Amino acid sequence: MAKENIPEQVQQKAQLWLDGKYDEETKAKVKELLNSNDPNELIDAFYKDLEFGTGGLRGIMGVGSNRMNRYTVGTATQGLANYLKKEFSGLTEIKVVIGHDCRNNSRFFAETVANIFSANGIKAFLFDDLRPTPEISYAIRDLQCQSGVILTASHNPKEYNGYKAYWDDGAQILGPHDKNIIDEVKKITNVEDIKFEGDPDLIEILGAAMDEKFIQEVASLSFNPDIIKRQKDLKIVFSPIHGTTVKLVPAALKRMGFENVIHVPEQDVVSGDFPTVVSPNPEEPAALEMAIQKAEETDADLVIATDPDGDRLGIAVRDDKGEFVLVNGNQTAILLTWYMLNQWKDKGLLTGSEFTVKTIVTSELIQTIADNAGVECFDTYTGFKWIAGIIRDLEGKKKYICGGEESYGFLPGDYVRDKDAVGAVVMISEIAAWAKDQNKSLYELLLDIYIANGFSQEKMKYIVRKGKSGAEEIEALMKKFRETPPEQLGGSKVNLIKDYQTLKATNPISGNKTEIDDKPTTSNVLQFFTEDGSKVSVRPSGTEPKIKFYCEVRDSLEKREDFDRVTDKALKKIDLLMTDLGVSE
Repeated sequence: MAKENIPEQVQQKAQLWLDGKYDEETKAKVKELLNSNDPNELIDAFYKDLEFGTGGLRGIMGVGSNRMNRYTVGTATQGLANYLKKEFSGLTEIKVVIGHDCRNNSRFFAETVANIFSANGIKAFLFDDLRPTPEISYAIRDLQCQSGVILTASHNPKEYNGYKAYWDDGAQILGPHDKNIIDEVKKITNVEDIKFEGDPDLIEILGAAMDEKFIQEVASLSFNPDIIKRQKDLKIVFSPIHGTTVKLVPAALKRMGFENVIHVPEQDVVSGDFPTVVSPNPEEPAALEMAIQKAEETDADLVIATDPDGDRLGIAVRDDKGEFVLVNGNQTAILLTWYMLNQWKDKGLLTGSEFTVKTIVTSELIQTIADNAGVECFDTYTGFKWIAGIIRDLEGKKKYICGGEESYGFLPGDYVRDKDAVGAVVMISEIAAWAKDQNKSLYELLLDIYIANGFSQEKMKYIVRKGKSGAEEIEALMKKFRETPPEQLGGSKVNLIKDYQTLKATNPISGNKTEIDDKPTTSNVLQFFTEDGSKVSVRPSGTEPKIKFYCEVRDSLEKREDFDRVTDKALKKIDLLMTDLGVSE
């Protein structure tokens, strides 16, 4: 490769890896990149450092400072270890939990993390094999640890891996600890600063005993075990999409009393290559195709799939024609929230101090459902760490029932502090059994919820703009929306604008302005509300070159037979909202 084609900064970094105390295999791969005729892979691997953000690390696996590998994972772990030793200096023992998903290299990275923590005098509880993300959160709380790490890239393509850090409450890390940890990670500038040689005496393996505790906690969510006994033969097709819930979800469903769980054998194969799907993402229709096919073959009632790290779920139900249709993330959250809040109400469990949580881009129908049940509903920023933050702030003062977000994540109960697909699967299965006990399908139950609480149709649209120019275009769009907001959307006047960057709420009709005082920090999000109940939330993605538009349209549904017509009308209106914003996909 001609050196003139490689930026000097990249050459210098690659040479540091060749000269430094890196293993010989890594050095050989760096040399291979240097000798390649195509400089792009080398440049991408070294042009920057893989950033340790507030959620941890995520990137493509391989050698280089901008890749997930032993050394970037080691840097993150050493920085976290240094911060834990400062923050918990008064403890005689600092403890962490380490887990991993099914991805290639996840076990190796998890063992690397355990070795580094133990080398720093920190007790490391390492799971013996892959486990879902929520079980890591559970174990942190159960073992009274100060932190935890799971190696996962969630539903990203197979080339990726990631590193998510948790705090002592079992939640992803919030301020001020997030920024303080980032500062410590940045101080690790030399590979020799990383203590790779572990202390076996400080590493303890976790296994079936923790699984049993977790499954028992999940099974205790059940409101109606007698109904499940009557509906124990409910046919549930379940797929872990090659991931971590392959054993735990079937075990949890069995513990709940469901005896007819149907597997998708090809997707029970644990594999970081995800051989049966293009994307292991339950939000994508294609990811559920094999499970739906199995459900049609077996005349099943319900289809459920989880993402590889077991914190999000996708479901499909039979419609009024007997055909399987996908239920989106908002609808899943609506079903779960409605059922849990109304079970608490019907069983006389409400004392007036209970609450539920949703994110600001999630359906406003959840607020209506909470109001009708007499339960307080909080709005948070996008991301489950904010829901966990509210649970922590209100612990001992108010009782959390459930919370969810439009991106297919839900937490039924407060046994963990992250979204939990295991708990959500058993709860949605109980709801299906409860509905069937009343001669309804889940589909019919959803429609009945709309009839009683009002209809809501949500759709997320986005624009992709890559590179530096794309980032500038997205920034310019946000600036335009702030400086010249729409006066009307979909034929209805905009009567409220919320700007979370300034924490100001404005009524453009009256000119009245108020403070948004229930948010812990600012965020680059704009929301437009109209007089007829429509809502559009606009936010640049934090992880992808996208600007996202979360649209919601409200209407009334008088009877089930009107559902298709009302839905079509709402989808057309969402198209109008986007047109009025001056945005084309």
